[in-house]
Amino acid sequence: MPDQFLLYGANGYTGRLIAKYAVDYQLEPILAGRTAENIIPLAAALKLPYVLFELDDPEAVKSALSNVKLVLHCAGPFNFTSKQMIEACLEKGVHYLDINGDITVFEMLKRYDTAGKEKRVMIMPGVGFDVVPTDCIAQLLKQQLPDATHLKLAFASTGSSISHGTAITMAGKLGEGGAVRENGRIIRKPLGQHGMWVDFVDNKRFVMSIPWGDISTAYFSTGIPNIETYTGVAPKVYWLLKFQWAFNWLLRTSFVRKLIRKKIKSKPPGPTDEQRLKGKSFVWGEVYNASGVFSYACISCPEGYTLTVHSSLIIAKKVLENNFKPGFQTPATVYGTELVMEIPGTKRLK
Repeated sequence: MPDQFLLYGANGYTGRLIAKYAVDYQLEPILAGRTAENIIPLAAALKLPYVLFELDDPEAVKSALSNVKLVLHCAGPFNFTSKQMIEACLEKGVHYLDINGDITVFEMLKRYDTAGKEKRVMIMPGVGFDVVPTDCIAQLLKQQLPDATHLKLAFASTGSSISHGTAITMAGKLGEGGAVRENGRIIRKPLGQHGMWVDFVDNKRFVMSIPWGDISTAYFSTGIPNIETYTGVAPKVYWLLKFQWAFNWLLRTSFVRKLIRKKIKSKPPGPTDEQRLKGKSFVWGEVYNASGVFSYACISCPEGYTLTVHSSLIIAKKVLENNFKPGFQTPATVYGTELVMEIPGTKRLK
């Protein structure tokens, strides 16, 4: 099988960054997307091959995968795009990676585990900021406290912003609340139900509970039955969200979501190169067991989009070198707790 990989969604903000940085990893992806408008100029500028196809055309998808070993799927919202891509990958015997962060998508992709093993295909969603650093910390903490019953993960970022794709995905989840894992089951909870101050070693930040991807993946990676995930916010935002339940019905209406999408598209497509270089992320985790014994860990790393570029390409290169495990996997279950330390600019703080 050719040692090539297809980068679908290369026209998006993150996909374009991955395409530009691929050369640093001696990789030459085939750039792919729905329309020629952005794909062809990018392919010409980077001197890379390209292919155009719609995900709702199964034969076109399978044809595009005929000569590749791996797909790195970057076209969200993934709850609308991942099913078509994973099924084509399984039929053609092609490894599947994505930069998704949606709990429901992780859970859906888990159901293809047996098919992946039968086809000797690895299915690894979440190879970006969600969930590489948090997954590595979760695994590390599980090793430090094997009988842990509770896991908390938190992250905070400085100096950056979000892309159109991320913002639109978030808009599509407005009004749907949050989630935790309790006794092994995913339970829906209000967004921001809990808030707390976290010491990220060199600074304290306020964080609130959100439905981050590790509610799904950290359970797969560690087996810890109770998991909560948090992100940094201003305390005043947290208190405002305490009243979100009163207008969730309005946020779920198509009218409001269309207005928000229109507003998003009027903004810059994502952080500038300067913002990305100045930005930084902090990731923290804590576990404790039934006896109250606890352990924690903390790292600093590049801001989310920069980290996603490096982590996705690092993992793609490993797969192309036949370093993979068939079936559904998370980053740390295959590549260990030190995977995150391979990302330039990452430091272990505790």
